[in-house]
Amino acid sequence: MNNQITCPHCKQDFTIEDIVDSSLKEGFNKKYLEHKKILEEKMNTKELELIQKENKLQQVLNDKEQQLKKQLQQKETEIRTSVSNELSLALSERMKLLEEENAVKSARLKEAQTIELNMRKQQQVLEEKQAGMELEVQRKMDAQRKELEEKIRKQEQDQQYMRNQEKDSLIQEMKRQMEDMKRKMDQGSMQSQGEIQEIELEKLLASTFPFDLIEPVAKGVAGADCIQKVRNQLGKECGSIIYESKRTKNFSMLWLDKLTLDLRSAKADVAILVTEAMPKELEQFGQLNGIWICTFAQVKALSLALRDRIIKIDQVKSAQENKRDQMHMLYNYLTGNEFSHKVKAIYDAFEQLNAGLENEKKQMLKIWAVREKQIEQVMVNTIEMYGSIKGIAGSAVNAIPELELGGHLGPATETN
Repeated sequence: MNNQITCPHCKQDFTIEDIVDSSLKEGFNKKYLEHKKILEEKMNTKELELIQKENKLQQVLNDKEQQLKKQLQQKETEIRTSVSNELSLALSERMKLLEEENAVKSARLKEAQTIELNMRKQQQVLEEKQAGMELEVQRKMDAQRKELEEKIRKQEQDQQYMRNQEKDSLIQEMKRQMEDMKRKMDQGSMQSQGEIQEIELEKLLASTFPFDLIEPVAKGVAGADCIQKVRNQLGKECGSIIYESKRTKNFSMLWLDKLTLDLRSAKADVAILVTEAMPKELEQFGQLNGIWICTFAQVKALSLALRDRIIKIDQVKSAQENKRDQMHMLYNYLTGNEFSHKVKAIYDAFEQLNAGLENEKKQMLKIWAVREKQIEQVMVNTIEMYGSIKGIAGSAVNAIPELELGGHLGPATETN
């Protein structure tokens, strides 16, 4: 089927489909243009409405921004006032606390210094008193010793004449006694000869010192051969002398050890060993290892001198008895438990004060550290809050140099 149509004017051939399509296209284009116009008119109306709404929204936003600015400014003022008050209060409390601590420390330090000073003064006074007493006692003892030596020397000089007078008679008596002893020694054993010398020694002491008590020690009983209890003219017992008699050809040092033990056991003042054989260390009578050693011929003179010394020493002791008792009491007190306990109590109190002071120092350091941490936390929170507000409001917020980067905020910072 032929669908072509020839145009009478231009003689151009067209198909029916082309003509239909062209008609439809023109209709569609017309409707499209009309619809487009309507849509454009609606778009213009909508755009106008949107502009109006945008203007209204912009106005609302401007109003909100103004309100926010006012609120931010008010909040900023409140924050500054609060931070300033908190910092001022913290600084005031810290200064007050420091002043109180300094006052307490000063008072306790002064108290501790006062206690230590008093203790040192007391110790110094006691040491000075003790030194003074020791020096005074030593001086008096030296003076008394010199006086006693001088008296003994004078008495010995006075008695020397009598001794010289008695010497001849004593020599004769000793010769007779020695002859009797020699005869008895020849007749008896060595033990008997020693017993004879002991008996003769007791007789000599009894006749020479009628005021004294001469007590022989029984055979088989441990101790010296006899004890002389020295008495003054008033009958007061002033001390004692023990005697050991030996009559052998050779001297033994064991005698001295044994007599030393006897001296301690009897609590006597002096021990005299009467012996025929003298030690090689002594050519005549003398003292060896604390024991006086002499021959039978020398024992009377030696006993007189030692007995007189014992009486003089007892007189000195009696004169110094009260002073010695006081010194002894003071010495016992200074060396006793009561004084040491009191000194220790003072020292312990000082140690407790010192320990308390150190503990308070540690506690205050801990409190200061906590306060500094709290202040630091307030500073950090303030800076963070300022940064948050600054991030929201931007340049609308007045700048605070102390809170800006590189700024400084501390207890001494003043805020406007």
